[in-house]
Amino acid sequence: MSAFSCPLRVRWGEVDAQGVVFNPNYFVYADVAATEFFRAAGVMTGDYPDMGQSYVVDARASFRASARFDDLLDIQVSVPRIGRSSYELRVDILRSGQLLTEVSLTYVRALEGKSEPLSESYRAMLARVVRTD
Repeated sequence: MSAFSCPLRVRWGEVDAQGVVFNPNYFVYADVAATEFFRAAGVMTGDYPDMGQSYVVDARASFRASARFDDLLDIQVSVPRIGRSSYELRVDILRSGQLLTEVSLTYVRALEGKSEPLSESYRAMLARVVRTD
């Protein structure tokens, strides 16, 4: 299945003195795309309590090349792993098809500090976009 795609243009305030995107901004881009992914999937409503009970517990990035001011980025979100109470989003940040940065976000559903199984409906929503490559 294909990944969800979200366009984003690099703004002036996101670049550093070398004229490239300041590394922490890639996590902001990943968060923006993840939010749009969840919105498109229809889980930004009260119908999926899992969404409001899921927290990022691990965030990693691998940098391959730099984005620059005014670049139009294609940010692709997919779900490579769904566990009992956790899942991973993979966020690929591309420019004209070139992979610039890979971000991995691991979420855990937790209630009062303890992990809780994901609901079947939430798991089904995530499974619709599981990465197959």
